Amino acid sequence: MVGYVLLEMRRTLRDPGFVIFGAGMPVLMYLLFTNLGPDDDGAAGWKTTAMVGMAAYGALGAAVSVGTGIAEDRSLGWLRQLRITPMRPRQVVLGRAVTSTVTVLPAILAVLTAGAVSNGVRLDAWQWAVLVLLLWVGTLPFTLFGIGNGYRLSAQTAGVVNVGALMGLAVLGGLWFPIEAFPGWLRTVAEYTPAHGFAELGWATTAGHAPGPTAVAVLLGWLAVSGSYAVMSYRKSARTA
Repeated sequence: MVGYVLLEMRRTLRDPGFVIFGAGMPVLMYLLFTNLGPDDDGAAGWKTTAMVGMAAYGALGAAVSVGTGIAEDRSLGWLRQLRITPMRPRQVVLGRAVTSTVTVLPAILAVLTAGAVSNGVRLDAWQWAVLVLLLWVGTLPFTLFGIGNGYRLSAQTAGVVNVGALMGLAVLGGLWFPIEAFPGWLRTVAEYTPAHGFAELGWATTAGHAPGPTAVAVLLGWLAVSGSYAVMSYRKSARTA
């Protein structure tokens, strides 16, 4: 399985579209969102909050996009080749998940670098390290969701569904705008979304404390559901191929 993971990593990182849009677009959005308004006393706090939100958004985009690549591989017959290998369904799904968790790092690091260099965000060394680690590990549920879509849907449909899910999760989870600006009922819903729980890992770190139990519970629940969905989708694709 190690060889399979390394192969998929090389395939992904050689894609110039992944590098440009996966890492560059979140940085551009972050710099626009944080430098268009007046530079008042609350700007420093907003630049930190937005940095975490956009790093989470970039990581989510890279995580769910793995599903589109899987759907394209299905159309090319690559998955049929994998099924004749000794790897079990869980190993194949885990291999793609591990690959994606590595390829989300460029988006996370690019946005955090822009925050530190361009916007002057200052955190303790341990906060930077924990921030990268939590945002990196926290993408796993979304990776599995994208993988499930890739095994179940066509390439075109998977791309549309993944982009739609990314946009919906980002907006509703408060990655672009703070949920404090939402109506009361929508704010309550947003607090229980997986994207908000994911970003809360980073916001808690920049505030100097551990993430709340609600955020952790939401992510663990989403991890269980999306993991089961990914494995079932792979098995279904094997029966229908």
